[in-house]
Parts: sequence; structure tokens; C-alpha cells
Amino acid sequence: MNYKRHEVISLKSHPAFNERWVQDRIEEDPSILGLGELQLIARERQQEHAGRLDLLLGSAEDATRYEVELMLGSTDPSHIVRCIEYWDIERRRYPAYDHCAVIIAEDITSRFLNVISLLSGTIPLVAIQLSALRIGEHVALHFAKVLDQRALRSDDASDVDDRVASRQYWIQRSSQPLVEMTDQYLTLINEIAPQKYQLNYRMPYIGLSDGIRSRNFILFKPRKRQLYVVMQSGWTEEMRRRLEEAGLEPDQSRGRLIFKLSPSDLARHMDLVRKITGEFVAKVHE
Repeated sequence: MNYKRHEVISLKSHPAFNERWVQDRIEEDPSILGLGELQLIARERQQEHAGRLDLLLGSAEDATRYEVELMLGSTDPSHIVRCIEYWDIERRRYPAYDHCAVIIAEDITSRFLNVISLLSGTIPLVAIQLSALRIGEHVALHFAKVLDQRALRSDDASDVDDRVASRQYWIQRSSQPLVEMTDQYLTLINEIAPQKYQLNYRMPYIGLSDGIRSRNFILFKPRKRQLYVVMQSGWTEEMRRRLEEAGLEPDQSRGRLIFKLSPSDLARHMDLVRKITGEFVAKVHE
């Protein structure tokens, strides 16, 4: 490959480019944002008494929606307020989805980062710095995440909208095989637990109940292709290491251990999952 020097250009001050042009490029290929395989749900979506949301993107795999606010030039206070306001409107309108606010600007200022850090653990938010690069007669767009606060507090596992759901609700939101995986996991838990638990279907997650009250030491979030397993406090670093060695890519988030399983993953790693689940349940009930 041959080296080619590039030139950074300002989209805000360039006569040939504007926000609409950048929105067109994102609409053509939302994956350029670096947030996974996304689909465009709406563009310039009207918000009641609050203007228009630039882009609403969604992930078919994990039922997450991204409220995207785009601004050429530097971030400013109104940009922050609009993005958070649109995120709040959408999450209240569609509580069955996970929602994430996304701010895109050419210059993510240090003042902006300081302000957003105050909201850490409260609002799932991603800040992306956009750079336009001229290479000969071509222009390339580079999107770099400078802040990713998608992990909420551990006490937010129950979410604001904690309404009762049903098994059918989760089958429609996810799929029959993924919901049946929670049945398999419940069997593993009840093999070890000193008392029998049952699944507790809520809108944000599937938890556990002892028949009288919720016992959410472990939560499940079935998606389109994978089951998210969320272990609350009680897991150990050794458990995380074994899951990692098996290629299950566990993640630590605010004191929780989260890993994803597809039906084939569970079949292939059933012995490991049974052992780790047993150790976790025994430790929780010590």
C-alpha cells in the first residue's frame, strides 16, 4: 500500500457540505458510526414541542435504539440539551427498548466532556467526534468515539419502567428459542438453590421470584440472537476468566458480570455454564 497524505477539512465552513449531506452518508451505511450493525428507523423525526431528532437508529440484534443528534462544528449547551431531551422523549414513548443518546460533532470540547461526566451512570450516552479528510479528489468521514457511557449504575438494572410483562411479550420481542434458554437457565439455578425460583417477566428484563418477592441476583435479557445473562454481586474474577477463556466475551459493568449466549453457545458450553452458575448461586445463598 502506498502512503497518501490527507488534509483535514471543516465541514461546517465548507460550501459544498452540510448536516444533510452527513446524514445521507450515515443513512447509506449506519455502521460507519462504530456502534454495530444498525438500521435507520427515522430521520428528522418530529418530537412533540421539542423540534426534530436528526436520526433514530436501531439494532435488530439487541433491541437498542440510538437517538442521534448531529452538529457540525463544536458542541454547545443547546446541542447537549436537545440530545438528552430527545433521548428522554423516545425512551418514555417506547419503554420496551433500551435507548442510548448519541452526540456527533466535529469538535467535542473539554467543557462538554466535563459536563457529561456529571451525568455518568444516569444517562447512557455516546459522544462521537467526526473528522472529514480530503484525500486527493475524495472525502472520507472518520467517526471516533471519545466517550461511551452506555453502562448504567448497577441499581438501574430494574430500569425506570418496571411494569409486569408476559412470556408472550418476550417471545414477540425476542424469539421462542431465546426465551426457552431462560427456562434452561432457571433449571440450572434450581438444581443448586436451597429454594425453588420462578421466572419473573418484566418489561426491561426477565428476573427471578421466590413466589413472594423479586430475587434478582441474576437477570436475563433475551435479544434477537443472544441471551444476555447479568450476574449481580457475588461473581468472582475467576468466573469471569473462565468465561473469557471459553470465548464468551464477558463484560464487567458497574459491579455486574454480563455475558451473552446463543443457543449454540449454550449447547457447546453447557458444562461450563452449569458449573459457573452453580458456584454463583451457592455463593449468593451462603
